[in-house]
Amino acid sequence: MKKIFLLFTILSLLIHVSSAQEKEIDELTGTIAGNVISSKTRNPVQSATVKVEGTKFGAITDAKGRFLIKNIPVGVYTVTFSILGYEKYSKSNVILSSAMPVQLNIQLTEKVLELEGTEILSSYFVNLSDAVTSTQTISGEEIKRTPGVNEDVIRALSILPGVGFTSAGRNDLVVRGGAPFENLFIVDNIEVPNINHFGTQGTSGGPLSLINIDFVKNVTFSAGGFGARYGDKTSSLTDITLRDGNEETYGTKAVLSATGFGINFEGPVSDKGSFLMGIRRSYLDFIFKAAGFGFIPQYWDFTVKAKYKFDNSNSLSFLTIGALDNVVLNNDSPDNRFSNSSIAVPDQKQYFSGLTWQHLLGDGFINVTLGQTYTNYSTFQNDSLLNPILKNYSRESETSLKAELDLMITPEIELLVGNQFKTAPKLSYNVLIPGYLRTDSNGVPKGLSLDTVFAGYKNGTYASITAGAGKFKLTAGGRLDYFNLVEPQFNISPRASIQYLLNNYATLSVSIGRYYQSPSYIWFIGGSPGNLKSFYADQIVLSFEQTLREDVKLQAEIFYKRYGDYPARVFRPTAVLSPSGFDDITYDIPFGLEPLINQGVGYAKGFEIFIQKKLSEIPVYGIFSCTIGDSKFKSITGGYRPGAYDALAIINLSCAWRINNEWELSSKFRLSTGIPTTPFFTEGVNTGKPDYSRYNEGERLPVNHSLDFRADKIWYFSGFMMTTYIDIQNIYSRKNVAALRWDFRNNKPEYIKSFGILPSIGIVAEF
Repeated sequence: MKKIFLLFTILSLLIHVSSAQEKEIDELTGTIAGNVISSKTRNPVQSATVKVEGTKFGAITDAKGRFLIKNIPVGVYTVTFSILGYEKYSKSNVILSSAMPVQLNIQLTEKVLELEGTEILSSYFVNLSDAVTSTQTISGEEIKRTPGVNEDVIRALSILPGVGFTSAGRNDLVVRGGAPFENLFIVDNIEVPNINHFGTQGTSGGPLSLINIDFVKNVTFSAGGFGARYGDKTSSLTDITLRDGNEETYGTKAVLSATGFGINFEGPVSDKGSFLMGIRRSYLDFIFKAAGFGFIPQYWDFTVKAKYKFDNSNSLSFLTIGALDNVVLNNDSPDNRFSNSSIAVPDQKQYFSGLTWQHLLGDGFINVTLGQTYTNYSTFQNDSLLNPILKNYSRESETSLKAELDLMITPEIELLVGNQFKTAPKLSYNVLIPGYLRTDSNGVPKGLSLDTVFAGYKNGTYASITAGAGKFKLTAGGRLDYFNLVEPQFNISPRASIQYLLNNYATLSVSIGRYYQSPSYIWFIGGSPGNLKSFYADQIVLSFEQTLREDVKLQAEIFYKRYGDYPARVFRPTAVLSPSGFDDITYDIPFGLEPLINQGVGYAKGFEIFIQKKLSEIPVYGIFSCTIGDSKFKSITGGYRPGAYDALAIINLSCAWRINNEWELSSKFRLSTGIPTTPFFTEGVNTGKPDYSRYNEGERLPVNHSLDFRADKIWYFSGFMMTTYIDIQNIYSRKNVAALRWDFRNNKPEYIKSFGILPSIGIVAEF
């Protein structure tokens, strides 16, 4: 309570100071610049009207789709874009200062269907995906100020429907009952296996995203039913688009938060391009060391992006993001040694990089991306006497070449064809696990010691066609995927969707398809008794969407997902594979390093409702989502059991109030029912180990709920803007239960609980 009182005292002082500042900002002005293109063809949209709502300022785009509006009073605005033949679009939450000009790169959607006799309103919503169901787009500005997410672009997605989480300290996405390894992440057309610091090998989650939120333009998230251009995953798609650097002037931004600091640079490259770059470092190591913790993490990350336009039809963009993660153990006391003995320590070096050429056609475009991903894993765990009980030194690298043609054959018919080839010529693994920590179903030790190198090759060819017919929009397509390490090596994935326009404000849609996913590379070294297969999920989604008003939309969906050939655990024959991050080898076999067989089946079904309000002339915005569903899996033996992430109900409410041009208050509430647990052996030689004969038959964890609060204050100065914020996670200090583990000191099960209240502050300076 003392921390809360102190933070609110600071907040009151800021309000008092800001009232005096309001008199000084009346004369400050800024600039909005950018370009407008077609979402279908990527060609410039000429003669579009650009209007800054609530002011007299506006512009018309030129032949290259560009616009420039100067001398606008600083503040927070909505900018509207309109032209005959395209949907009118309103971009809200545009923060304008006298420091750097605001750069808006807007995609307008062509009108395909329009019913007579109905007034067409502006839309605050944009769908940048070809999916007609289960898809939402969130701007980087909305993510940045979401309470309790630490500006983590992945953690912010947990407020969307269908998304669960594994624990408060991680950002693993659990989408409609699927394990975290079922999620696809794309950053500027580069597929990335894991975009987290200290990411867990063989899956997609971790404690903190390495994506710099200041560079995020928007995130499109699909919980299912996505199109044929995306493959090799069975649950969700997260497509992150980074913004381009400022094309008008050079600028710098410095960020100081409760966990780290960073600095960004950006600006033009001649008159044909731009660049941005950033570097961040955590100072968690200083905090943890000062507090006397035994586990001391530290990380760096780096981002460089550049784009150059050779002419009106050809452009080249380059992106590199890298991270250095390191953990130091303080074992100077028996308590620290005991605490550290339950941690698999992850040291990592990773990067992903890509070069994309885009060529504009009159009625479409061609994209070609050459990409590279690399991760060097160095994971170890010692017992309390500092004897090693786990070693894992691995290197995984992929090079990919992706080419795609998107063509509007007629105004109503769109054709998409593409191919992606991936090569992993040197996958290297050096692993040691003692037998007593890797036992078979009869308790017989089965240690693992190997040093191996092998190669993998993948190819995906896909095509789809979309056609408008009356009130209907039809999409049909499919994929042919090849992977040299599985049997069969080829898999076909048909997909289709139908959208019906009920009126100009409401649609009814259905999507259906098969989604194949190949095994993670590390799963191949666990000693599986036969060739692994690619597992699959058949999905069907029925969706209703209505625009209640131009800034409010409602979406309700029913989904069903059926799994086949799912990886089942030979040593744990009642369980399928479902890792969400391993922090202790004494609890379970890590990273899928065990014999697996494709005999698992399962399903997930449920109902979702989603309501979103955008910032408009009504100065509030937010999201409400509710998911009711269940997931069950059947492994080698036994019947169906609840899935490892079977949360029966998830409710989210996030809301923000833009008080004026300087102040914003926001909060987020989340409630989730507890997931199932596996009981422990309480006597005999196996005491303290999970009893997998009763897999997921134990008590469910308690209901998890928390309330976060955040206050943002913008300070405007001549040529300079500063944003300060106070973010309080778990404001009523509920210690939610993250897991059930065995306490070897007291010889009984215990709840692993999250921290109580967690306040933080931050300062962002832009000049």
